[in-house]
Amino acid sequence: MSVPELIRVVTRSSPMALAQVERVRAELAVLQPGIRTEVVPVTTSGDRWMGDLAKLGGKGAFTKEVDAALLAGEADLAVHCVKDVPADRPLPAGTTFAAFLRRDDIRDALVHPGGLTLDELPAGTRIGTSSVRRIAQLAGSHPRLECVPMRGNANRRLEKLAAGEADALLLAVSGLERIGRPEVISEVLSEETMCPPIGAGILALQCREDDTTTIDVVSALGDPAAHRETTAERMFLHVLQGHCNSPIAGYARSERGGDLSLRAKVFTPDGKTVLNAHEWAGPLDPATLGTSVAVALLRQGARELIDGIAH
Repeated sequence: MSVPELIRVVTRSSPMALAQVERVRAELAVLQPGIRTEVVPVTTSGDRWMGDLAKLGGKGAFTKEVDAALLAGEADLAVHCVKDVPADRPLPAGTTFAAFLRRDDIRDALVHPGGLTLDELPAGTRIGTSSVRRIAQLAGSHPRLECVPMRGNANRRLEKLAAGEADALLLAVSGLERIGRPEVISEVLSEETMCPPIGAGILALQCREDDTTTIDVVSALGDPAAHRETTAERMFLHVLQGHCNSPIAGYARSERGGDLSLRAKVFTPDGKTVLNAHEWAGPLDPATLGTSVAVALLRQGARELIDGIAH
């Protein structure tokens, strides 16, 4: 196998995205100490826009400029959070996922300056979040709390919390750990309390399809369990064809014995209707499992629910 002298890594320019790249660089240095890496930061339209993501075409706003740099040959490798990569449409032509890194914590965290838990928050507490998934679940489980729109990277949201723009935040545990701020967490929410987004906690390495040299090198960083879980989750989302205003949640889990399961939910925005499905793969491959769970939800009325939400 030929080994490149330099791998240029393109990523969003936020502190969290740069921290994710440092993890990739560190793991690559252990695997191939002779390879130099160079970071190519870009600011995406999703990072610049603080309004409704739907007006930018959804989550693809966080990946478009990164994809463009990769396809233009300005970089050799892109690092993405899987949850930010749209699954309702294929990857840009000419690119492929070379590896999925070992999965981090998939859970959400409550950040409250006074250290209160979700159940301890008084009525009217303002929760900073723009996630339709979080908003729907909070509306169903804690209707006396108020969600206030808040976007921006985790550091920026923590600054807004300190400035009094909200009384508490909901953020990803893995994100807070990546930026070195786990001490702000007042409660880690279970998957039953707050079902995570598809692709939570997984970093994907994307390359140009014809760059077999880079693919061969970075594919060795991949984690088999993360690959199976991601395949099931993204196929589920692809079949469901949800849009950025669809409150959809779910996660696959690989057991030590190799068994794979997928639990998924679709909500109405007010959280009053929740469609549930949970299946084990058995002899099914991950993609078939994702398809099967999506079909189970479609049979319960998920298509009508999703299509009834403006976007």
